[in-house]
Amino acid sequence: MDVLTWLIVGLVAGLLAGAVVGGIGYGLIGDIIVGIIGAVIGGWLFSTLGIHLPFGGLPATIAVAFVGAVVLLLLIRAIKPGSRLRK
Repeated sequence: MDVLTWLIVGLVAGLLAGAVVGGIGYGLIGDIIVGIIGAVIGGWLFSTLGIHLPFGGLPATIAVAFVGAVVLLLLIRAIKPGSRLRK
């Protein structure tokens, strides 16, 4: 993937994950970073569990990155002192 695709995937996945998990977000650059790290986590998670999406291409890449970004944000919330997961 080229750099522009990574940035777009990271931004979309980071924004979606931030909206699902809630909170104030991390700004444009922070959301991109969360999305890119989420893509790595999601790729590892999906391959480890043997999960295959029924679609491919850019939508599948964004979906995997989104799942990984949600996992990342939940981990950050669990580790960050003074923060609580919303019930």
